[in-house]
Amino acid sequence: MTPDPLLAQLVRTARFTRGVPGRFTVTADGRTVLYLRGRTGDDPAPCLWALDLGTGSERLLADPVRLLDDGRGTRGIGGYATDAAGGLVAFTLAGALWTAGADGGEPRRLPAARPVSDPRPDPGGRRIAYVRRGALRIIRADGTDDRPIAEPAAGDVEFGVAEHTDATLTDGPRGHWWAPDGTALLCARTDRRRVHRWYGTDPADPDRPPRIRHHAPAGTPNPDVTLWLIPARDNAPHTPVRWDRAAYEYVVGAGWDGHGPFALVQSRDQRTVLLLGIDPVDGRTTVLHEQRDARWVELVPGLPARTASGVLLAHADAHGTRHLTADGEPVTPVGRQLRAVLGVDGDEVLFTASDEPTETGLWAWRPGTRPRRLGEGPGLFGGVLRGGVLVRTVADTTGAAPRAEVLRGGRTVATVPSHAERPVPAVRRSMLRLGPRELRAALHLPSWHRPTDHGPLPVLLDPYGGAARQRVTVAHTWQTLVSQWFAEQGFAVLVTDGQGTPGRGPGWERAVYGDLFGPVLDDQVSALAVAARTHPVLDLNRVGIRGWSFSGSLAVLAVLRRPDVFRAAVAGAPVTDQRLYDAHWRERVLGRPDEYPERYDACSLLREAPRLTRPLLLMHGLADPKVPPAHTLRLSDALLTAGRPHEVLLLPGAGHQPVGGELTENLLQHQLRFLRGNLAAGVPDSVRTGQ
Repeated sequence: MTPDPLLAQLVRTARFTRGVPGRFTVTADGRTVLYLRGRTGDDPAPCLWALDLGTGSERLLADPVRLLDDGRGTRGIGGYATDAAGGLVAFTLAGALWTAGADGGEPRRLPAARPVSDPRPDPGGRRIAYVRRGALRIIRADGTDDRPIAEPAAGDVEFGVAEHTDATLTDGPRGHWWAPDGTALLCARTDRRRVHRWYGTDPADPDRPPRIRHHAPAGTPNPDVTLWLIPARDNAPHTPVRWDRAAYEYVVGAGWDGHGPFALVQSRDQRTVLLLGIDPVDGRTTVLHEQRDARWVELVPGLPARTASGVLLAHADAHGTRHLTADGEPVTPVGRQLRAVLGVDGDEVLFTASDEPTETGLWAWRPGTRPRRLGEGPGLFGGVLRGGVLVRTVADTTGAAPRAEVLRGGRTVATVPSHAERPVPAVRRSMLRLGPRELRAALHLPSWHRPTDHGPLPVLLDPYGGAARQRVTVAHTWQTLVSQWFAEQGFAVLVTDGQGTPGRGPGWERAVYGDLFGPVLDDQVSALAVAARTHPVLDLNRVGIRGWSFSGSLAVLAVLRRPDVFRAAVAGAPVTDQRLYDAHWRERVLGRPDEYPERYDACSLLREAPRLTRPLLLMHGLADPKVPPAHTLRLSDALLTAGRPHEVLLLPGAGHQPVGGELTENLLQHQLRFLRGNLAAGVPDSVRTGQ
């Protein structure tokens, strides 16, 4: 079979992420921008680069392939951290700790205990804290005095790792934070001894022992996360941070700024969140801010935060709007939905917000002024701000990879080079607003289709539809390209963001409270019906749906509950029993299963399995750590017990999102064959032959 150009490109470019610069840092002197990027659009090994803003020249600071000549460097540098000035860079490579200077020079491998994870230089660049197998350690930047400062006394306990901080931290989950003077750290201790253990095996590799993983499903004990103040000197006592942990068991954020250490804690029902100021001497806490909601308090990346002058930044949901607030007062107007706070530079606040849900704008604000927009035109904007230097990124409607430019005083002074490949196909997409709720949707048609020549097309719904993720934006993502690929194979592909998706306000997000799937499925059916009235190219007698993870569950439910609409479904890694899913995510919407068992029963695919009357293809990676294959296996068992035919494709060694090599291409081709066979789709011979 001849390789498909787009699918081959998806694999080669790792979904068009290779060659794209990212993880930007502006040095304190405003002269240099640091970032990660591969050498080419198909380079799998991100390198560390520096852009000199004075000359506009780019310097290669660390090349993992050259640093490791044994082939292990091909995975590249996954992340890095700097001191306050940005002059010392610490990163891991093949489990070892490395440092580099922003001004150049040969990178150095430090003799730190391996394997190293999450290295963080202190603000002065004298020492580096890092995590190794549950212990928090520090080493001097010159490579001497490597020692632990917090070690677990039992297995299943880790220092320097926090369980749920990725919801509020813009640089990923963290578990340790330096004091501004570098004399101490605020450190999380995570104890998983009471958490359920799950055992995973790969039937394709019977010689391999079972994998043991801690997992807290809905209604079961969570990890016990505590916070400690730990001096950086030898043998100094650790001071516990004290708060009502029985009432607020989730630590969802923490940090240490110029005003002191702080923590963000959340109740188990997620209806209350407290910002706690921490006394750096005795660990006592004071409530600085409290948020409550009758359903759940949404966690916003980058919040809470404090400006240099002490203004407390948070958010408030009011008048159908998620507002940025400063000392409790709204900064953003009604209708502009706050997305994230990207950083605070002195008293300048950089944040993203949406006036239109398919777009994300970049804004700056300082006390005493109105927010000002830092970039015009439709797109998904982001950025990093420091010392008056802004690195602004944007993914727009052109179909090209996100671009980055550096501005000073509102004027572009440099462009960060990108080596990303441009996608092979042109996207034929119409952006739609459907029905009384103005559902945002995108309709993909084949580039070759002419209604007068080829007639109506079978329809493929290709949504995500769940919380925290949009599919319908003005930018062209890799998912957009996959939707277009299915269109080129003979489908009209409809992608709709319904209730529960972000960007349209608090009420829209929380419409799924108590019912995870009902409103979402209703919106998909409604969008299909409305789109067909204005686009007769859609053949409503041949409708299928595909999805993965949440949308995999949605695809299964679509053929179970609405076989009158959907004729076939493809579902990858579906969550079939909500009681088996992560407590923090699932209890947010459904509550605890012992309090609301009827909600979990109503969202169970297993209970509805006997209703299946349409073709269904189930796919699941046998090494999926997020949604274990037990979900699909139990659904298949329920279907067989009820005498309902279906297909199951198990993927040995594959995780939650199978990618890489021939697997990506063949998996999509397999879905295509299934959908074509059940929806009578295809490409006309005249198109195939170019007539």
